[in-house]
This record gives sequence, structure tokens and C-alpha cells, in this order.
Amino acid sequence: MAGRTDDRSDPLARARALAPLIEAAAAEGEHRRRLTEPLVAALHDAGFYRLLLPRSLAGAELDPPSFVRVMEAVSQADASTAWCLCQASGCTMITGYVAPEVAREIFGGRQAVLAWGPSPDARAVPADGGYRVSGTFTFASGCRQATWLGGQCAIQEPGGTPRRRRDGTAETRWMLFPAAQATIVDTWSVIGLRATGSDSFTVADLFVPREHSAARDEPAERRHDGPLYCFPTTSLYASGFAGVALGNARSTLDAFVRLAQSKTPRGLSHPLRDSAVIHSELARNEARISAARALLLTSLDEVWQGVIETGVLELVGRIRIRLAATHAITEATAAVDWAYHAAGATAIFESQAFERRFRDAHTVAQQVQGRHTHFETVGRVLLGLDPDTTAFI
Repeated sequence: MAGRTDDRSDPLARARALAPLIEAAAAEGEHRRRLTEPLVAALHDAGFYRLLLPRSLAGAELDPPSFVRVMEAVSQADASTAWCLCQASGCTMITGYVAPEVAREIFGGRQAVLAWGPSPDARAVPADGGYRVSGTFTFASGCRQATWLGGQCAIQEPGGTPRRRRDGTAETRWMLFPAAQATIVDTWSVIGLRATGSDSFTVADLFVPREHSAARDEPAERRHDGPLYCFPTTSLYASGFAGVALGNARSTLDAFVRLAQSKTPRGLSHPLRDSAVIHSELARNEARISAARALLLTSLDEVWQGVIETGVLELVGRIRIRLAATHAITEATAAVDWAYHAAGATAIFESQAFERRFRDAHTVAQQVQGRHTHFETVGRVLLGLDPDTTAFI
């Protein structure tokens, strides 16, 4: 893998070059509700599952603004593919919190993929040398391609009592285990992002060695001193998924521009391109996604430079990322809505460019990164108040 690093020095160019293959595989991925094997192989060949891995593991260790640009480019071809790559890339951030030999064990293989998801009931009971883990983990995007799985677990004493930290909060750790040790459950029958295969998986009384657990995003446990690993995983998920939303919106607007050249709506005598209303609204929506994209990338650029200089990502930087990412998802969804409705009945056909992108846009917006309550959290901090929660900032 190390010998291939120079070949992958420009992941954005590789994303654009791979776009025709990604787009061509989208329909089959939708039907199968997972990415196709040839596409996954091509993504591995291009190094797209290793974008946020340390260079010591033959990863790109890509800076956040560049990472967003790659996610955006992939999403212009297919949002599900970009979503899977963003999710898997976020999972690789765990390498900053485990021993180097554990990181090599998990990610040393050429086709290594770690997938995880939230859990309503996962628990880990301390045992000799590790933990006994039980629970169901959901929304595990890309779990069908994963070589390792994992998730956050509440630590329980053998008697069932939750273990508490000094501040009284429940202690949790992220548990990592080979994918073959879990049972995947087919649950992903959804409206959009169908090809992500975001199924569930379960484990029961599974022994996980202590070294295969980590307190993710806890600065005291961070083992990698690169500036990328100062970023909480949530900030990278927020940024990357905003890039997915923006790329999907860009493709939708571009598809509308192509349609408007020739479509004459029923009952009218001129094509869409000659409508003054279309002129105005297209311009407004172009401004909408361009401005949101500029805010996201400018915020990331400035926060990234600050982290390089100080080695710390303060709350104000995380809040900037949260605001820009949530705004980008919101504005991208609005732009897709406009293009879908302006395209008329053409947009409802699977053979056209709008129907899947409309469903994908609204599925991105329904995910935790698109919550409008994030604006409330940002507003509280801007007014000098404590955030109600730090879970997603």
C-alpha cells in the first residue's frame, strides 16, 4: 500500500475520474440496497476508504476541507456511495485512540472497512482482559462491506449497575470486533440512500479484548498527534455529510439546467429556459448552494489553520463547523426541492435525474447531522450560554 501513495496524491481528481462508474452502478445499488462489489473494489483501488487514515497506515490523512470536496464530488455521481465513504472515513478516526498495533490489525488489510452505528441498548460488562458485549447496533452504513464492526457501549458492572465517571455521567467506550463475530439483520427498507445498506447488527455476550476498545474523542486518550485527530469525529461527520448534501444538490441543479433547454411544459408555448420565473428562481437556488458551500469550506479552512497552529480545536471552532454543516444540508435540500418541482412530471420517473436525488436529499436531511435543533445549540453559544448538549458539536 505504501508504494501506491503517490498514485493517490490527488483524491479529488480520482473522484471525478471515477464518477461515471459510480453513477453507472447507482441503479443496481438501489435495487440491492448495498454498493455493488465491482464498485467497492474500485473505491478500494482509488484509496477512498483510507482518506482519513494516518499516513503511517497508508492513508491519505486528508485535511477536512479537502475531505469535504471529495465527498461532494462523489455525491455528484451518487449520494449513497458518498455517504458510505463518509461514514467509513469517520470510523477510521478511531485510529487516533487505539494502540498502533491495534490500528494495524484493523486497517492493515487492503480492503479494510470499519462500520458502526448507534445502539439503544448496547452494554459492555468488564471481564478478565476485556469486556463482554451485548446489544443491537443500527444505521450501520456499509456494514455489508465491513471487515470490522463496532459501536458505543455503556459500561455496566457485573451486577448491572452503570459505571459512572467522576462527574456522574455514565461511562461509555467504543468496542471493535471482527465483522464475522456479529449477526447482520436486514432492516434497510427506506425511502432514500438505499444503496448505503445501513442495516443493523447484533452481538450477544461477545468477548472484546480491552485493547480493542477506546474512549473515542476523549483528548486524554488520544494517541496520534496529527492535527486531523484533534477534530472530534462528529465534526468530520457533520462536514462530510454536508458535502454529500451539496454534491447531490449540485447534480440536481445541473440536471434541471439540461432539462430546461428542451422541455416545454404542457399548455405553454415556450421552453422552461425562456421563463422569467425560472430565470429568477434558478439564480436564487444557485446562490443558495454556492453560498452554503462557501460558508462550509471557509469555516473549515479557518478552523483547520487554527488547529495546525495551536493543536487544539476549541468549542468556538466546533460551533462554526456545526453551523456551517447544518446550514449546508438545509440549503441543499431546499435547492433540490425547487429543482424537483420546477421539473414537473418529468421528475417523477426513475429514468430521469431527479427522483433518486430528491429521495436522497430528504434522507440526508432526516439524519442527525441535519437536525434543525442544531441551530438552537449554536444560537445559545453565540449568546454566551452553555450548549444544552455537546453530543453533536
